[in-house]
Amino acid sequence: MKNINWAVLGTGVIANEMAVALKKNGKNIYAVGNRTHEKAVIFAEKYGIGKVYADYNEMFTDPDVDVIYITTPHNTHLNFMKKAIENGKHILVEKSITLNSDELNEALALAEEKGVIVGEAMTIFHMPIYKKLRKILESGALGKVNLITMNFGSFKEYNMGNRFFNRNLAGGAMLDIGVYALSFIRWFMDSKPDQLLSQVKQAPTKVDEQAGLLLTNAEGQMATVMLSLHSKQPKRGMISCEKGYIEVMEYPRAWEAKITYTDSGKTELIKAGENADALAYELADMEKAINGDPSCMHLDYTKDVMDMMTEFRKSWRFTYPEEEKIIFDCDNRKTEIPKRLYRCMKQRVNISEGKNPETTVKKSGFC
Repeated sequence: MKNINWAVLGTGVIANEMAVALKKNGKNIYAVGNRTHEKAVIFAEKYGIGKVYADYNEMFTDPDVDVIYITTPHNTHLNFMKKAIENGKHILVEKSITLNSDELNEALALAEEKGVIVGEAMTIFHMPIYKKLRKILESGALGKVNLITMNFGSFKEYNMGNRFFNRNLAGGAMLDIGVYALSFIRWFMDSKPDQLLSQVKQAPTKVDEQAGLLLTNAEGQMATVMLSLHSKQPKRGMISCEKGYIEVMEYPRAWEAKITYTDSGKTELIKAGENADALAYELADMEKAINGDPSCMHLDYTKDVMDMMTEFRKSWRFTYPEEEKIIFDCDNRKTEIPKRLYRCMKQRVNISEGKNPETTVKKSGFC
């Protein structure tokens, strides 16, 4: 197998866990980049990383980098993904991989054109316990999966400026914790749910603070999800089958599950893997994908989950600033640009709110 050089973009909690995970496998991060150069230097010294970029953008064109782990906030992912892909780099992207399905499809189309691997760092698709449970279900020992119930609740300080509640940082329960619950559901369901219902409670910033989800697929399998950012719940998943049920606690990084057989009342504890090695499993599967087995990244499930999250947020009529567009006529072509860019254009050309988009954009030199 080819020796793979990893670079990491960002130096937060996940980047630190990645460095530890690689060291467990006798490897190290090749290079690190961060918006704040000093933080990258400190990170490199801590983990013995040989290369620190003065400008993190150099990472994307470094010929010695094979794959980049993008650990930055959700709303920055797409731009970094496109830069990496355009330069022929494979990418592993922290969950949630993008803000919505359109962004993900754009990145994947470019990746197909450039021939690179894209993977989401979703623990559930890589933890050994889930692979073992799937084999048990495929054996027929528990019969058909009928129902799945999921809980995930954090108690975050009610500070509207922190990333969990900040709309400008892609805050909200769905992208932060809902992605785990929906990934769990997709792993155990026979197909993607195509009937979605929900209720949502918004924080003062309008992000989704709390939500209840109901999902059904073509096979009649159903799932319920309760998410909360300001009300603690156990991280518990339950899969109800014809002949028994499976309970998984701490499911984002689970290492064990309890099976109860309903006819006899017998219980069985199943163990596989280690909680502490969650990132090591992701990195190992990403390397397998680069070396010729892309199926182990379960990108089809990533797409299904993103489709569901996008549909739920559409039903709530909730968008992030990056998703809001201005549509205008540019030299007889219908064109759209992000509202954020449009506001910058208006400031640059000093045009009042009353002018139409075409005037603003043409004066800014965009057309």
